Formats: sequence, C-alpha cells, structure tokens
Amino acid sequence: MTHPRPQLTRPDRIDLCGSWGFAYDDNDEGLDAGWFERAEPFDRTIVVPFPPESKASGIGDTGYHPVVWYRRTFRADPGEGRLVLHLGAVDYRARVWLNGRLVATHEGGHTPFHADVTAALGTGEQVLVVRAEDSPTDPEQPRGKQDWRPEPHTIWYHRTTGIWQPVWAETVPARHIRALRWTTSVARGQVELDAELAGPAVAARLEVRLRLGEETLAEQSVSVRGGGARLVLDLPAAHHGQDLDRLLWTPERPTLLDAELTLATGDEVDTVASYVGLREVGVRDGRFTLNGRPYFPRMVLEQGYWPSSHLAAPGDDALRREVELIKSLGFNGARLHQKVEDPRFLHWCDRLGLLVWDEMPAAYAFSPTSVARLCAEWAEVVRRDAGHPCVVAWVPLNESWGVQDIRATPAQRDLASALYHLTRALDPTRPVISNDGWEHTVSDIYGVHDYAPTAPGLAERYRDEAALADVLAGAGPAGRQILLGPRVPGTPVMVTEFGGLSYTPKAGEKWHGYATLPDAQALARRYAELTGALLESTALAGFCYTQLTDTLQESNGLLTAEREPKIDPAVIRAANLRPSAAIPGEELAQAYREALDR
Repeated sequence: MTHPRPQLTRPDRIDLCGSWGFAYDDNDEGLDAGWFERAEPFDRTIVVPFPPESKASGIGDTGYHPVVWYRRTFRADPGEGRLVLHLGAVDYRARVWLNGRLVATHEGGHTPFHADVTAALGTGEQVLVVRAEDSPTDPEQPRGKQDWRPEPHTIWYHRTTGIWQPVWAETVPARHIRALRWTTSVARGQVELDAELAGPAVAARLEVRLRLGEETLAEQSVSVRGGGARLVLDLPAAHHGQDLDRLLWTPERPTLLDAELTLATGDEVDTVASYVGLREVGVRDGRFTLNGRPYFPRMVLEQGYWPSSHLAAPGDDALRREVELIKSLGFNGARLHQKVEDPRFLHWCDRLGLLVWDEMPAAYAFSPTSVARLCAEWAEVVRRDAGHPCVVAWVPLNESWGVQDIRATPAQRDLASALYHLTRALDPTRPVISNDGWEHTVSDIYGVHDYAPTAPGLAERYRDEAALADVLAGAGPAGRQILLGPRVPGTPVMVTEFGGLSYTPKAGEKWHGYATLPDAQALARRYAELTGALLESTALAGFCYTQLTDTLQESNGLLTAEREPKIDPAVIRAANLRPSAAIPGEELAQAYREALDR
C-alpha cells in the first residue's frame, strides 16, 4: 500500500480511512448545537475517503448539502512522542476537533493539512470529528469541474464534498522533519534538499544519504537549530559523462534515488525515507527540454474521475493502473485537468515514468475573494508537489476560466501575470503556463486548444513556423486571441487540447464531445490522422489529446469511464510512437518501445 505522503514516510502510521459516522447539516445548526461533542447527530455511516456524492461512500446523494459532519473513534498512544493528524484533502473549508477540542482549521478543497493533536489526547478511545463546509453554488470558490447546477451539464461533473483523500496519523519525536523538497541540477550534478523542521528550536544534527540500489551516491551531515535546513549534495558519479545516463530520470528510464534522512536531537531520533529523481526541465529555441535535450511531450488529458468514487480514486491500485494505462497507449505525459491529484498518483508517475502538467482547479468569478483564495491554495499546491520529478510544468489558469474578460480587463490580466510570477518565485525550475489554451499574458510555453474535427485543419495551421506565426498573431482556432502581448522568441508552442473524438450519440443520449465517428475503425483512423498532422509539424513542441477516459456525459475518451478501451490500444500506441518532425533524429519512438516492452 503506497504511503499517502510518498516523499516523506515513516514506517508506522494509523490509517483513519474506513467507516465513520456521518451527518448532513443543511440548516447549519451543528456548531451552535455542539455536534463536535455529541454522538447522536451522526445517524449515517460513510466510507472515508469517498465523497458522499459517490456510491463508494455508501451515501450516494448528489443533492445540495453545504455542510457535512464526520465522526469516528480510534486508539493512540504516542508515548513520549507527539501525535500528528493528517488530512489529505477536505473540500472546501474544514474544522477538526479531537475529544471536543478544536485542533485544526483549513480552507482549500484540494490541498493537505495537519495538526499536532497531542495536547487534545485523552485516555482510551479518542473521538475525532470533522466539519466540512462546501457551498455548491459559490463561483468564488476554486472548484474545477465540479458542477454548480443540480445535475451535471456539458463538461462538468458531480460535486465532491468533504473528505476525499486519505486521513491518517503518526507518532513523531518532539523535534521532527515536517516537510521536504528536492531540487536537482543535472548540469551541476547536484541534489538540493530543503527540510522544514518542527518542534523546539534546539540544536540537532541532520544526516542525509542518497543511494541507487546498494550504491551510496552521496551523504552529508549538518548541524541545525532553527526551523529549517538546506543541504546541497554533490553526486560524484554524475560528473562522469559516460556514467551520467544511468542516474537520470526520464519517462523511458525513470531512475529514482532512495533517500534516508535522520534528525538526531539528544536521545531522540527521527528517521524518514524519501526519494528523488535527478532530472532538469526547461525551454530553449522553441523546444521543451529534458535533461538539457529537446524532448517532445505526447500527453493525454487526465481528469481523474471515476464513476463509483468521483474525484477520489477507488484505491491505490487504481492510481497505479491509471499510469500504466496511459503509458501503454504510448503517451509520455499527462496534463492533469482541473484537479489537484492525489500524491500517490504522482508517486506512480515518478516510479513508472510519466511527465505531469499540474493544473489548478478554477473559480468562476473574478473578485478580491476569488483572487485571494486562488493564490493561497495554488501556493500550497506548488509547495506540495515541487519535489516530484514527474511534475514538469505548472498551469494556474485554463481557458480564461474565472478571468473571462481577461482581454479587456487589466485586473484580470494582472492576475494571470501575477500567478505566473508567483509560481516562478516559488519554483524557478519549471516552465509556467499562465493561461493554457489562449489569451496568454506571460508564459514559458504557449498552449493552444484546437478541436479541428479533421487532420487537414490541424496540418494547415501548424505545418511550419510561418503557419504557426499566423495562428499566434490572429484570433486563434477557438476565436480567442492566443497572445495578449508580443510573442517572446524561442517560446515553445504546444497544442495542449485537441481531438475530443466520440462515437455518434444515440437519440436522446446525454452527450458532450467535439467530433463524432460511427464506429471503432473510424475513430482509430481519425485519431491516427490528427496525431499524425501534429507530429508532422516542424514548429510544434508537443501535444495533449483530449482525453483519456469518458467523464459522465463528456464521452470523448479513448477509454470508457470504466477504463475499457474503445479502440485497439495498439493503434493508439503506434500513432503516438511516430517520430516527430520537430526534433530531427528523434530516438523517442525506439526508447518507448524498449520501455514499454520491459
């Protein structure tokens, strides 16, 4: 079972998923009535971490319920240590009590939070209560594609309320490692570690060791006193030019270095395990680069939605299987769409080798409130995911959602630019796409969304640099201006949404798509034609196909919502593995065949 926080693990934890007491609070009376101290209001049972709208939760009620409550008991004895409670994600605003004592509050439906609950512990059974407030119709709340209407319409799907990622607890020493972030430089052959420490600011010693299998690559020990430590570990093996490739992380060969960290404070020792991928990403001369070399991302849009469990994955096996499916179709990346995915998904992308574009779920109104909420939660997303080697780009906005008047409104343009610069300030090592699809203010990659139904349209617009320049200078394929400022020379251009192919819907069928085909043979042929048109372009730097799976009425997946292929996966794989004209001499296709055969 994958740890719910894969890059900072300790051997023991208390799993708090499973059956909880549950109650709706439609009249919002629970706080005044003291439900955090009472058992009788919890008249239902829910299976955590599945949202109550889903069948997997045991509730399956998709109606409007703005306030929900959870309750469960557990036993814990931290001894002389501290007990820390972790909640992976609670949508949208949470309060947490232990034994009637408020121990945590958090706003933001997609990011984790934790609390040291030691002072609230009692003897025997501990009573844990969570209240979640999630206004179904609030457009200022970052919600992604969770529908605000009673029933899903067009491209939106059912809401996710309350707990939807794992809940767990662990015992730690008073002085312990709270968070980690890895940054790597291939050019310098170095790994940088930023460690955040918790507990009394007394003298301690932090030891770090990096290994590849049984081979020790680097180790370092430093004295620390404050709330953090930064170490730079030199990898001598990385300085041998002919030996470097075996250390590098790529989708074809996803090498990970095991890390062990020990924080010693007097007689107390905190030991955690982690991992790091040695890789470097960037942009240069109109290309995306991986480890200093031009690389062509062949991505698929991933919404991470399941019929039975909605935004919560059915389980760890489903997350691993999702990555395996994407790779088996010949893709080397996934653009996470309007969802901050479970860290366990990123872990499998790290371990199995898949590029990830990380995207923030959108709000749908522009106001001081929505701006503050978006910026605060996006900063938490970047901090949470920045250590994963699979994450190679950040996308704070999509298709001007929440900034619908960005072209005419300076304040909305300022937000897009501010999110770009905020992201670069938090993480200068990855490209940032300010507003994927169109109406870019400042971006390191220009993402264009183009749902041309046939290949000639794509070929005409993207065949070479001259054609591409006309697209960037004009209204764009969706009638939206691609750039809101001058084109920056050398900025790569990718078609980051295209396709959206569906079967022709039956009469009366609830359906949304972009182009329809009568049968599997026609769908396979059109897919190969569309991807071929983009791969034959000498100007494009990558693509992302819409989409991996059907999502409710948005029935334009390569797979059904149950993850069954609609067409022969070998056809998709063969189409995706064609060499790209944009990178002469590209060896990617052969590398993929080798990787997928292993």
